[in-house]
Amino acid sequence: MLQYEYMVKNIEEKQKRLVLLDSHAILHRAYHALPDFSTAKGEPTGALYGLSTMIIKIVEDLKPDYVVACYDMAAPTYRHEAYKEYKAGRQKTEDDLIMQIKRSYDVYRAMNIPIYEKAGFEADDMLGTIVEQIVKDSSANTEVVIASGDMDTLQLVRGEDVKVYTLKKGIKDTIIYDEKAVMERFSFGPLLIPDYKGLRGDPSDNIVGVKGIGEKTATILITTFGTIENIYKELEAGHEEAFKKAGITPRIIQLLKDNKEEAEFSKMLATIRRDAPIEFKLPEKTFKEALDVKKANALWTELEFRTLTQRLEKAVSGAKPQNRVQDETEVQTSQTALFQAVPAGELEITAVALWLINSDITNPKIEDIMNYANVDDFQSAKKKIFDDLDKLGLRNLYEKIELPLIPIMHKMKEKGVKIDRAILQNLSKEYHATLSSLEEMIWKDAGMEFNINSPKQLGEVLFDKLGLEAKNMKKTAGGARSTRESELEKLRDLHPIVPNIFEYRELQKLLSTYIDAIPPLLDDGGRLHAEFIPAGTTTGRMASQNPNLQNIPIKSDHGKKIRDAFIAEKGFLLGAFDYSQMELRIAAFLSGDEKLIGIFNRGEDVHTSVASFVFKVPQDKVTKDMRRQAKVINFGIMYGMGVLALKQNLGSTREEAQNYLNQYFETFSGLAKYLDRIKSETAQKGFTETYFGRRRYFQGIKSKIPYIRAGAERMAINAPIQGTEADVIKLAISEVDRYIEKEGLQEDVFLTLQVHDELVYEMRESAVEKVAPQIQKIMESVIDPKEVSGVVLKASYAVGKNWGELK
Repeated sequence: MLQYEYMVKNIEEKQKRLVLLDSHAILHRAYHALPDFSTAKGEPTGALYGLSTMIIKIVEDLKPDYVVACYDMAAPTYRHEAYKEYKAGRQKTEDDLIMQIKRSYDVYRAMNIPIYEKAGFEADDMLGTIVEQIVKDSSANTEVVIASGDMDTLQLVRGEDVKVYTLKKGIKDTIIYDEKAVMERFSFGPLLIPDYKGLRGDPSDNIVGVKGIGEKTATILITTFGTIENIYKELEAGHEEAFKKAGITPRIIQLLKDNKEEAEFSKMLATIRRDAPIEFKLPEKTFKEALDVKKANALWTELEFRTLTQRLEKAVSGAKPQNRVQDETEVQTSQTALFQAVPAGELEITAVALWLINSDITNPKIEDIMNYANVDDFQSAKKKIFDDLDKLGLRNLYEKIELPLIPIMHKMKEKGVKIDRAILQNLSKEYHATLSSLEEMIWKDAGMEFNINSPKQLGEVLFDKLGLEAKNMKKTAGGARSTRESELEKLRDLHPIVPNIFEYRELQKLLSTYIDAIPPLLDDGGRLHAEFIPAGTTTGRMASQNPNLQNIPIKSDHGKKIRDAFIAEKGFLLGAFDYSQMELRIAAFLSGDEKLIGIFNRGEDVHTSVASFVFKVPQDKVTKDMRRQAKVINFGIMYGMGVLALKQNLGSTREEAQNYLNQYFETFSGLAKYLDRIKSETAQKGFTETYFGRRRYFQGIKSKIPYIRAGAERMAINAPIQGTEADVIKLAISEVDRYIEKEGLQEDVFLTLQVHDELVYEMRESAVEKVAPQIQKIMESVIDPKEVSGVVLKASYAVGKNWGELK
């Protein structure tokens, strides 16, 4: 009776789900799949971000009752003791990844996830042992799902009770293997996977197998005879005819006979142990019960993973994952519900204040504000932020530049910009037709049809089939040959297929991002209401989204045509007001370089004048190519470009590039000293300042990792210049808006676009003659030339019916 009651109870109990995390496999996959993320302090975080998002995805997809992590340990395993060359072919783990593997323990501790590891054993053996103990425990009633990027774990799959949730590609594309799925993939069951590897080997672990036997032959042998032991039993019994009948050649039969020891040894290496000296117990609390969101949030805040807490809370609550745009809407809705007491507009102005304190927190959300202040109510958080704003001396910047901009950006979005649907429709037809023609041309050049958008297939065509190669071609982090634009550029002149690929990619991006994407966003009046975000970048510049109108290409004819679709209403004209060479003018007065200041004060063309100095020729002898090279040098200097980058951009030798740099800095010694001073001061203080006092922090400038430190130094050089440029644009917008209100022109002049150094206004035709020169004058007088060594911030304008004809 008691046994019957137990059986009924066991049937009625809901089966628990345990997810086992193969930590090293996930971290390695994330490290190679994601960019080189790092915090402002220079701590690498790409693998940690991948691990954190993987856990959230597991909670969303699998809804586990329990989550447990398994680790490899640094000490050699029994496999290394048996075979010194085990995994010898693998590259040494990079220092960045080692740091993140160590730090990953903090991720698990923050989420109260138990950890299992044992010296002498790999994470796979922890997984195998835990699976074995659960399977043998008749009272466990637990389904096990192994989360891993390592296909070795498939040998642990058992019916529907033990599955593997693995990564097909990157860290987002996943698949679940039960026993049926393993059979479909390999044509044999999970328990035979070690036998399969014993025959064909595993290059990733340096398991040799039987040399000369590949996937196809190994599969035939396993599906016909089963285990390696059975294969050799048949051979030793003299049943060679059975092998020949299965299609196994005499050569392969001899290889098997000669390599029995290697096959059996390789199988041993490939077999996951199920008897590691650990005792597994299900955690006392479920994942949800043990989870401390505040604890996880504290770590993620430190690692600068700003959006993960919200995603975790949603995943735990069981809310259905949405796409990114919907996520943002839900977040805002959630924030509104949680902070109904926050007066309208206070959230926005507090967010801008926080961004001024730490520009790395772009477009701050409510959770950023609360995390920064580390308090539980908004008003306390607001007080903390504005107190810190005052302590840092940023109140004037906030009140003079940022605060007046907020209502102007609201008006700008509400008004929107007029779009000619017909132009975009015609472009769509034209570009789709061209895209199809390019596809045919690319296939013809390749001699085959393939998916041009697949980096793998494209790489096979370019590098294998066509045999294209160039010096210093880079690979992806995962070791694949890169088909990124910067790498394909090295192949541009080697084959006609490459320029066609560039044009194909450009057209496809223009169609998907703008031409086909904009029409559905238009209101009934044909106006597009994109967002312009004052606190949207780390540099101080504004950002644009839904869609991003600041990234419409203007260097190619294909991109330029899109601007023709941005038009004025009937009775109005568009006016584009553009600052001329503003970065260089700002660099002149910030550095105090007398020669550079003199060029601008004399009204000379800066690139021609610089070419005259660098190439030691009179200005009237400066050629177009000299001016082009001087322009590259000028802007290269502003962005901290080194000798190698300058060489590449100039198309010169390293020696020539070095000579140009030397000559430039000898001529403009004031600028050279200024740039050196910026680097040293930033290293000392940790931040840069613009002319108006805007700060940008560079904690990475003290990083022990060379590429992070060098990158921080390059950005620091440009930050005061680019930041001052952003300040000037924002001040100009506010000053023009005050002029519009003062003159009662609110129904006649509207700001519709802001793109870097350019402002686009929609102006009533009858007002253009009066307004346009005045806007130009306002833009040029944002900074009094008397205060900056006489350097004038020159602006020009053009007026027309559409944006395209204004250039």
